[in-house]
Amino acid sequence: MVGVSGKRGNGEGSIYPYRNGYAAYAWVTTPEGNRKRKYVYGPTRKDVHEKWLKLHTEAKKGPVATNTPTLAQYLAYWLKEVVEPNLRPLTAATYETTVRLHVVPFLGSKRLDRLTVQDMRGWLNKLADTCQCCVQGKDARRPEERRRCCAKGRCCRQTLSKRSVNDARTILRSALTNAMVEERISKNVAQLVKVQRARRRRPDPWSVEEACAFLENAQTWRDYLYSAYVLILVLGLRKGEVLGLTWSDVNLDTGELHIRHQLQRVRRRLLHTDTAKTEASEAVLPLPDICLAALRLRQKEQQAAKERAGDLWTESDLVFTTRYGTPVEPRNFTREFDRRCERAGIRRIRVHDTRHTCASLLAALDVHPRIAMQILRHSEIAVTMEVYTHVPSAETRRALRKLGKALGGGSKQKKEKKGEREQQERSAGDGRQEP
Repeated sequence: MVGVSGKRGNGEGSIYPYRNGYAAYAWVTTPEGNRKRKYVYGPTRKDVHEKWLKLHTEAKKGPVATNTPTLAQYLAYWLKEVVEPNLRPLTAATYETTVRLHVVPFLGSKRLDRLTVQDMRGWLNKLADTCQCCVQGKDARRPEERRRCCAKGRCCRQTLSKRSVNDARTILRSALTNAMVEERISKNVAQLVKVQRARRRRPDPWSVEEACAFLENAQTWRDYLYSAYVLILVLGLRKGEVLGLTWSDVNLDTGELHIRHQLQRVRRRLLHTDTAKTEASEAVLPLPDICLAALRLRQKEQQAAKERAGDLWTESDLVFTTRYGTPVEPRNFTREFDRRCERAGIRRIRVHDTRHTCASLLAALDVHPRIAMQILRHSEIAVTMEVYTHVPSAETRRALRKLGKALGGGSKQKKEKKGEREQQERSAGDGRQEP
């Protein structure tokens, strides 16, 4: 404690009058490994002395940051140094967009170590109630003659869904968890706030009859994406996976397909990247006859397009390309899919929702349950058999088999029957020979 003379007591360190109170410092090691002074401030010598003792305790435990950034500054560092090097490009782009639009405008000026649970609650409530058209100036960016809502004083109330609000909180929680690992903060306030779980939207996929009508229409019109539609419906491939598929991933002789790549548009760049996340996603998928037939057709179509394009052809190993060999834009694929729905007279669904029709189609195509289990990536055959108990009508099954036969599908069955006939003819011929 301070004596009557007002001098510092032993062990108080460099405590001195500063402005309207007192200040003190201690030497600490920063997270970067440098030795620097860390200052503490307070209205009285006693307050500063307590802070100074606490600072020494923290310094003995490990690195101590000498300057605390704002949340905006830390998030910029986190996105560049942690997110971009370690996450996939599309995920990193999604994180950056969420931080820029939904976190920084509300909390960016707050100091990282001064965020409170109350700040989190206030932010989440405000985020859920804020019109994104107003705050982002969407209507204001339109030409004056095309403005129709917020810029004209008629707020359209384009608020975020509950799931989008929760996603923003999840991203901020991840950033603050990293700040705790780096010992910049002592607690994660985003994790302390409880939020109501958003209900997932249940997809309303096509029935087998609708999927069959869609494929029949695409085949009739000789749609150049017909083979891609077969793969997303029968194998359940995602849009990026089917557009990123390469011929080196396909073995038409053994009837196998690997899912190793995906094609995505990220930050105005078209990226062909690896897609495997787990061992299950790296599994080899067996190709049912209709898929084999569709891929053989696609091979012939691509070769014909290459001959027509001549010198204008861009060489690549991609299975699905434009008439000049360039990759198919993901957005253009979606547009073509929507147009095909309209032409086929089928209700329009998201491309991603076609994955939920896959199991029913496999049952309708008489694919063996063990093969379907491998395609659907079920861990137990009982799960697959549960799907196979709900079989479609006989007419639908005949229509799907007809699709495969029209393209040369059912080749294995044909070869087996042809071999049986030849064997019978040889046996009959041998019987007619003279001894």
